[in-house]
Amino acid sequence: MADFIEGKRPVIEALRTHVPLKYILMADNLSQADSIVRDIQRKAKNLDVPIKKVSKKKLDEISERGSHQGVMAEAAPFNYVNVTTILDAAKQSSAEHDGRALVVVLDHITDAGNLGAIARSAECVGASGIVIPNKRAARVTAATYKSSAGAISHIPVTQVANLVSTIERLKDEGFWVAAATEHASDLIWQSNLKGKIALVMGNEGEGVSRLVLENCDFGVKLPQVGEISSLNVAQASTACMYEWLRQNWE
Repeated sequence: MADFIEGKRPVIEALRTHVPLKYILMADNLSQADSIVRDIQRKAKNLDVPIKKVSKKKLDEISERGSHQGVMAEAAPFNYVNVTTILDAAKQSSAEHDGRALVVVLDHITDAGNLGAIARSAECVGASGIVIPNKRAARVTAATYKSSAGAISHIPVTQVANLVSTIERLKDEGFWVAAATEHASDLIWQSNLKGKIALVMGNEGEGVSRLVLENCDFGVKLPQVGEISSLNVAQASTACMYEWLRQNWE
């Protein structure tokens, strides 16, 4: 299914953050006196993104939200990698950084914005890649580019059919698999995260699933002293990833 970005300012933001776009659709009755329209045309030309003039009726037919304002853009499909590519990146990281490598495994995260925020932090700490399921989970969309501030373009992401099988492969490659879960007995800074770690983060509502949790080596949790029950998964992921980086800081 095509991933369309609707509206003048969302399309400008997509161009600004270098979301890969196949083309821009622009209503043929838009005024050239509109400064935003001219800005879109200028940015699209600089990035070699073609603009197709169509009728407003055509845009109305395509639009899912009815908020196109005469401008829509179709995002190009994201270039997912295979697991081997991420493992190769981890081997390189391990060789260059005294044995440290991080792979982030997302157990059915459903919000594309959360995926982007996690990708941004993962890229910042030098993670080798992100693993996501290919069904019932968020995929990389224009919203992911926005929330990642473009970082999603700089970190490998793989879609897999079976998370448990992928976790077993990571173990075979020398990774210790840590699940972030409120049911863990140890706080994260009491756990050994040195070396090659696969960090498993759970679904926004249910957390790490039972089957995935049973196949992890150990659990970790963040301390809670406030009144709310937990952090957003993207915030929790960031905290966990930076604890891994702290323990492995050279």
